[in-house]
Amino acid sequence: MKINVLRADPAGNITLFVLSPVPREERTRVAGKLMDMADFKAEQVGFVCPPTQGALARMEMAGGEFCGNATRAFGMYTAQTHGGLSQPLVEVSGCDHPVTVDVDLAAGTSRAQMPLPVWVRPAQVGEVRGTLVHLGGIAHLVVEDVEPSMDFFDRAEHLFQDIEGLDAYGVIFLEPATGKMTPLVKVPAANTLVWEGSCGSGSLACAVAQSQGAPDGPFERDYIQPAGVVRATAVRQGGQVTAAYIGGPVSLDDPVEVEL
Repeated sequence: MKINVLRADPAGNITLFVLSPVPREERTRVAGKLMDMADFKAEQVGFVCPPTQGALARMEMAGGEFCGNATRAFGMYTAQTHGGLSQPLVEVSGCDHPVTVDVDLAAGTSRAQMPLPVWVRPAQVGEVRGTLVHLGGIAHLVVEDVEPSMDFFDRAEHLFQDIEGLDAYGVIFLEPATGKMTPLVKVPAANTLVWEGSCGSGSLACAVAQSQGAPDGPFERDYIQPAGVVRATAVRQGGQVTAAYIGGPVSLDDPVEVEL
């Protein structure tokens, strides 16, 4: 089986886009084989599909989840392949409507709209207090000044079990004074649990958590992650988040043919 694959680097969250058609029932297997290829150093895989909602292009993640960084990268790819557009409209898994991506090809940056929080709640794991942010198909627990560890994730995982409709979830370890964050994200359908180089939805979860009680207007911050920086914006009005974005650098390699 030969497929065409493009490697994208949105702020270090290495994503592979499979450009060749792959049946849905084969995607978990194909994604696993691609992620096992050491040269790619990939953290996740998305599959390019025909659009179904009138947008220019469509991309579905291997686990059916929504990924903000993958959306930014796919928006840049779509902009490049459609004559250098600055605001391509794309469809992505885990989101029920097309998404506008703001692309600056000259600067090598891309900013995507993000889902608004379904709800935000305080949560506790042992003596650690955090903020649980539900973004629709994905949810994150944001904890501050906690040493990143798999053990803490294991102890926190029960918080996500009763949230219906989740395609993915994670724990975001945040140092509030510096903006440094470390994301650990699980996608059950793809059978992955990954220390991500960067996480777009996790960055937004941090902005949502940190902007609670902030005055109306945009709360904007750069979140420094193991492999890159993501700027997250949460716009508040009357105490509610009314718009959300993530942005930052994206680089795209040339497509290559891979034999599985």
